[in-house]
Amino acid sequence: MKKFLAIAFVLCSGLSANAAAHQSMDEMAKQYVYLVLALGEHDGGYVDAYYGPEQWKKDAKSKGWNKQQIIDKAKKLQSSLPKVASSKNKMDKLRTHYLHKQLTALMAHAKALKGGKNKLSFDEQSRLLYDTKAPHNKLASFDQALTEIDQLLKGEGTLPQRVQAYRKQFEIPADKLAKVFDRALQECRDRTKVFVELLEKENFTLEYVKNKPWGGYNWYKGDAHSLIQVNTDFPTAISRAVDLGCHEGYPGHHTYNALLEDKLVKKRGWMEYSVYPLYSPQSLIAEGSANYGIKMAFPGDDKVKFEKEVLFPLAGIDPKLSDGYQRYSKLAGKLSYAGNEIARQYINGDIDKEQAIKLSQKYGMTTRERAEQRLSFIEGYGAYVINYNWGRDLVKEYIEQAKTNEERWARFSKLLSSPRIPSSMDW
Repeated sequence: MKKFLAIAFVLCSGLSANAAAHQSMDEMAKQYVYLVLALGEHDGGYVDAYYGPEQWKKDAKSKGWNKQQIIDKAKKLQSSLPKVASSKNKMDKLRTHYLHKQLTALMAHAKALKGGKNKLSFDEQSRLLYDTKAPHNKLASFDQALTEIDQLLKGEGTLPQRVQAYRKQFEIPADKLAKVFDRALQECRDRTKVFVELLEKENFTLEYVKNKPWGGYNWYKGDAHSLIQVNTDFPTAISRAVDLGCHEGYPGHHTYNALLEDKLVKKRGWMEYSVYPLYSPQSLIAEGSANYGIKMAFPGDDKVKFEKEVLFPLAGIDPKLSDGYQRYSKLAGKLSYAGNEIARQYINGDIDKEQAIKLSQKYGMTTRERAEQRLSFIEGYGAYVINYNWGRDLVKEYIEQAKTNEERWARFSKLLSSPRIPSSMDW
């Protein structure tokens, strides 16, 4: 009640046009949060994080809006938003643009949930949900990398069999997994805090889980706290310790979400950032910055050196194997975008499930069991796969416009704590 009396007093005292616009934007932001939460009632995986008022969540659920009602209300809200060009302040402009694009994604996902003819193609998902145009590659273009790996790992059996046997040398023993991950996460944090001012009370809980379609996940709980889960369905490669530590923790998802909450929700009162819809442009920035954050925290050969000198011994793996492992890893990295093309063909109906599994085995050089897990991710998350590699490359392009390491970290920090999405990254 006091809040509404205060607003009324200011209005009666002659509120400036700019301040009034902010009040209007704040109300629109609240409506946006309600719509995201309402759509979450139709898709349990849609709301990745919410740390706004609990009453809003109850209110959104009680409204009982169906998918079409959510679409109609989102369309009306989007048409009510100011034109992006009318915002003279950069942050206000970024905010308005963000809400426009997030609502486009919300409507597209709600429509897709209706099923039938509303199914989105891979490229439609890229454009409508993630505000980007993902590149196309021919699967045959990745055959050269397979040939090079075949030459590197000579021996008996098929290439996937030889690769699996080779990778086995670099699996972290189950009884040493926690020790290795704890050390990797600590190093990721120590390196990040040199350049990013982390919040005083930020923290996370680490859990090991099973029966998941992903390798790791950050569940942001609000107030600078995260639950980080590592999937142990399959053995974890030594290189994944730093990758997951940076991606899920520092300077990845945990850092990103904590900074957004602090800078935008708590300090500016922009409540639209109290909710994170998974299928949205925000995800490309979140995943892209989390993956590029590995290079930020471990520039040059730092990651190789840290793994060889610290993590290999902790895991009981011979450090002398490191050089060969790095040669293999660089070649395997050339196959990253092959997974996108398999996902594109499968989502578009150009190949069936069995063909997708076999292609995943071939270009992932993996077992059928792992290929099936990969396909289950595609079936559950669709074109979301582009956010990892294409998102990383877009963030890389943005960050590496800076020449010095300090300038790159400054750009990276700005990206983590501002309302930037793919189409406004350079604003």
